[in-house]
Amino acid sequence: MVVSAERLPEVLFVCVHNAGRSQMAAALLERHAAGRVVVRSAGSTPADEINPAVVAVMAEIGVDLSEAVPKILTTEAVEGSDVVVTMGCGDACPVFPGKRYLDWELDDPAGRSVDEVRAIRDQIDERVKSLVGELLAASD
Repeated sequence: MVVSAERLPEVLFVCVHNAGRSQMAAALLERHAAGRVVVRSAGSTPADEINPAVVAVMAEIGVDLSEAVPKILTTEAVEGSDVVVTMGCGDACPVFPGKRYLDWELDDPAGRSVDEVRAIRDQIDERVKSLVGELLAASD
C-alpha cells in the first residue's frame, strides 16, 4: 500500500452488523490517528442500533458511540479505502487491486457481558494502535 504525502490514508472496518467490533475499531482509530487517517465502518447486514454493551465500554474510555448508526457496506467504500479490515466474521467484501486487506479474528460482542466486551475492546485497541503506527509511518 502506497499513500502519498498529499492525501490521508483511508481505512474501512467491516463486520456483519456494524454494531460492535467495526464501530469500536473506527472510533479507536479516529482517536489514535487524531485526524491523520480517514476512517469508515460498515456492515453487510447492518443492525438497527449499536450494541448497548459496546456503547457502555467505549464510554468508559471517553468515546461516545451513543449517536452512532450502523451503515451498509458499499462497493464505493471499499474502492475508496487503502486498507480494509474485516472483523473475523467471514464477510464477503469486494476485492480491488492495490488495497490492503486484513482479517482480525475477534469475538462478536453480541450477547456478551460488559466484561467480555471490554476485553474485545482492549484487543481491538492494541491492533488499532499497531495499524496507526504502520499507516502514519507509510505516509511520512
